[in-house]
Amino acid sequence: MNNNNKKISSRRAETVHLLNRPTVPYYLLLFSVFFLTGLGLVMVLSASSVKSLEQSGNSYAVFLKQLLFLVVASLFAFIASRMPPQSWLAIAKVAIFASAAFLILPQIHGIGKTINGNTNWIGFGPFTIQPSDFAKFGLILYCSLQLKRYEERADGERPLNPIGLLLPGVLTVLILIMLGRDLGTALIVMAIAGSMLFICGLRFRHFILIALISGVAVTALAITHPNRRTRFVAFLDPFSQHFYKDAGWQTAHSIMGLASGGLFGVGLGASRQKWGNLSEANTDFIFSVIGEEMGLVGTLLVLALYAILIYAIFRISVQTKDIFSRYVCAGIACWLMVQVAVNLGSDIGVFPVIGVTLPFISYGGSALVANFIGIGFVANVARREPEVRKYLQDQKLSSKSKSSGTAS
Repeated sequence: MNNNNKKISSRRAETVHLLNRPTVPYYLLLFSVFFLTGLGLVMVLSASSVKSLEQSGNSYAVFLKQLLFLVVASLFAFIASRMPPQSWLAIAKVAIFASAAFLILPQIHGIGKTINGNTNWIGFGPFTIQPSDFAKFGLILYCSLQLKRYEERADGERPLNPIGLLLPGVLTVLILIMLGRDLGTALIVMAIAGSMLFICGLRFRHFILIALISGVAVTALAITHPNRRTRFVAFLDPFSQHFYKDAGWQTAHSIMGLASGGLFGVGLGASRQKWGNLSEANTDFIFSVIGEEMGLVGTLLVLALYAILIYAIFRISVQTKDIFSRYVCAGIACWLMVQVAVNLGSDIGVFPVIGVTLPFISYGGSALVANFIGIGFVANVARREPEVRKYLQDQKLSSKSKSSGTAS
């Protein structure tokens, strides 16, 4: 019995040692993004096939666009993962100005496009770009640079808290986003800024005060706009006779899809809700299609992959000694975590429908490219760690020696 306990303890120690290796977060990052993106391609193909056939006569039209977006996103991620730290600092210095300029474009007549009541898109031939997706990353860079400056100041030179350092940039982005009436993205931006303040050690009473003020502001924006007010009330009971055929339709059919999937789902491509009941089946409600076609097993797989991804990013954030990189990585993790939570909450009826996509899985070029740039930055930070860099160099030398040996 003692020998068995010793073996179990030894295996546990080996597992802990393996997970503590500096290279593990880097490979967990790549692993989770690879499988989330692959699953996303499959589900975009399934969820968009009916819509694509109706709109273009080709059931693969949306899928092919997403494939093109993935190629572009991968290129940007590769560039981001190879950029020197000095270049990222230079970009961070102008990030808030670039984000503001980009967010103004949708409000210019002839450039901006209004979709589902929100003027937060730019028309670009057959494609549309959502500047707010890139503004989220720009805001993270800005906040990280400000927090780096805050930490590097001597104690006597610091303000009482870092709120004043972040407030101008955060308010600028929020105001410009709300000009396009995109409350969903504004909520994500507030959550990112709040999370980064919490991570930097903001006093709890200040954090609670910010949360209360933000909550009051969001509630006021929700109840003063008829469409938002209706969606806010409808999510409380989407199956009621008053809301079912209007504001509650999407949430009700999202819940139906998830409930009908059972343990293993009805099979890939066999979703019934995507046949007109979920108009945003390939974007906001793609998780419902996953639940219907792949069942509880599929939804738990998605949650597990996101948990691995966010864990890996936080591990990389903790490992790095560079203050700026640490805050950017933490901000990216919070961005993904909040957006996943809001999207899933909307799909299961916990939150009102506010039009937030599921990272790496939902259809959308802007979101995919922005997410991949963020992942490229995190990979960049991970690759700069001495042990990771040494391991990758050894792997490269090993592959070169093998190829030269094969050639000879």
